[in-house]
Amino acid sequence: ILLGRAAALAVDPLFFYALSIGRAGRPCMYMDAGLAAAVTALRTAADVAHLAHVLVQFRLAYVSRESLVVGCGKLVWDPRAIAAHYARSLKGLCFDLFVILPIPQIIFWLVIPKLIREEQVKLIMTILLLIFVLQFLPKVYHSIYIMRKMQKVTGYIFGTVWWGFGLNLFAYFIASHIAGGCWYVLAIQRVASCLQSECEINNNCNLMSLACSKEMCFHFPWSSDMTALACDTNLTSFSQQNVPACLSGNGAFAYGIYKGALPVISSNSLAVKILYPIFWGLMTLSLYESIGSTFGNDLEPTSNWLEVIFSIINVLSGLMLFTLLIGNIQVFLHAVLARKRKMQLRFRDMEWWMRRRQLPSRLRQRVRKYERERWAAITGDEEMEMIKDLPEGLRRDIKRYLCLELVKQVPLFHGMDELILDNICDRLRPLVFCGGEKVIREGDPVQRMVFVLQGKLRSTQPLTKGVVAECVLGAGSFLGDELLSWCLRRPFVDRLPASSATFECVEAAQAFCLDAPDLRYITEHFRYKFANDKLKRTARYYSSNWRTWAAVNVQLAWRRYRARMMATAVLPPPPAGAAGPEDGDRRLRHYAAMFMSLRPHDHLE
Repeated sequence: ILLGRAAALAVDPLFFYALSIGRAGRPCMYMDAGLAAAVTALRTAADVAHLAHVLVQFRLAYVSRESLVVGCGKLVWDPRAIAAHYARSLKGLCFDLFVILPIPQIIFWLVIPKLIREEQVKLIMTILLLIFVLQFLPKVYHSIYIMRKMQKVTGYIFGTVWWGFGLNLFAYFIASHIAGGCWYVLAIQRVASCLQSECEINNNCNLMSLACSKEMCFHFPWSSDMTALACDTNLTSFSQQNVPACLSGNGAFAYGIYKGALPVISSNSLAVKILYPIFWGLMTLSLYESIGSTFGNDLEPTSNWLEVIFSIINVLSGLMLFTLLIGNIQVFLHAVLARKRKMQLRFRDMEWWMRRRQLPSRLRQRVRKYERERWAAITGDEEMEMIKDLPEGLRRDIKRYLCLELVKQVPLFHGMDELILDNICDRLRPLVFCGGEKVIREGDPVQRMVFVLQGKLRSTQPLTKGVVAECVLGAGSFLGDELLSWCLRRPFVDRLPASSATFECVEAAQAFCLDAPDLRYITEHFRYKFANDKLKRTARYYSSNWRTWAAVNVQLAWRRYRARMMATAVLPPPPAGAAGPEDGDRRLRHYAAMFMSLRPHDHLE
């Protein structure tokens, strides 16, 4: 409905361009009936669309004012009460019907042709300006009222920033369209005044008529054939020698701000008639800062009182529109660029802090790298901060929607109940790691269990001097399984377990984590689910610690097998200084005792 009212506002000023002076090279006035018919059809279609809005209001429930005294108000659903309220309302039925009265259609088809024949130019301009004041301005107020009514109910008009930007830009365009239309009509009056003064000077007013032989021209803009009802002109631009002084502006008559409209009002091009006044309105209502330029810098009016008043209205309207509409556009642009501006401010503050604390360049590079990758991952929006103040049920459903599929990708959580998965999703936190950074070091307390979504991590676990076990964790893997064992241990020990390996990012990674208190909460409330053989086998299979221990055992078994095979074979005597079979067996037993001591101790049994 709001867009329909905006279209109706854009249609009404088009009626002004149906009047022209300069038919067949003669300074006479006529009405372009083809353009008037097209505008009438558009205006009628917009009014019919608004009638649908009127019919809806007879069935649209409203909030009773009496019920607003206590509580949030009560909706009235009775159809008769709704219709009576709408009919009695000051801004209801009467106002809605007033703004769609076909006043311009009646004036242009019944009154204007008669006044053209009678050469009542000033009366024509007066009527057009009265139509503008008495109906068009109420239509503007009606559109604003509908917009504010929508905003009062929903809190906003359009859901996106770009819609708000376009709405304000369109309002500025409508204002320029109105100013251009009034400028065009008043220019016709000035031309008529010039012709009247010329005939008085030459004493030939009785021989000269301001009305053309046919006061209405039915040549449609898209029609190329010349019919009997078409204008008796070749529809080409007039040559300079045939244009009277009043149409060329070369005479002594002072046109003031209307001099630029002289080529427009006598032009046969519909595009020129409509677009150039709009351009003039944009130039007049706009503000651009330069030396000596202000609002209305192109307005140089004469001493004509109507021209001076029109110039004052343009200047004040330009000031108001620039303050309101362009200010709103700047707000919308700021909202669009706010995320980028937030990133720039964070980077600037971080750079200032690093310079103040005199961090070495190596650490500065690591900070910059992390900030860039973090921003690329979350695009500046802290999701958990945005939803933390929502009601608990709504927040749980949102986090379930965001995290459930990710949680199900973790093999450790396969086969879990929906209730457990909901509690896990509600307590997850997103994490971002950049390449080369250590997630946790060997020996550090394990404060969270991390589940990898994207990227790769490397686990390094020293076995003995010069021997290091390595493995790579990809999407679906997890680390910090010592924390799960710690939560299930009985009797419970408050001291956090130490990490048995060092985890380092090979490339940028995204993950989510469960902090130690949250994991303890889940395992204590759903201990029955964490104490089964299937979960124990899954946890051990995907645990980097258990995989390292299994790899050590496979190596040990292989070396023991090789030792037995070599013992049964016929071997040459060892060279001097070489280790004998007893020494090799002793070293093998030493390695076996050391490797077996690496067996992870979980409490899943």
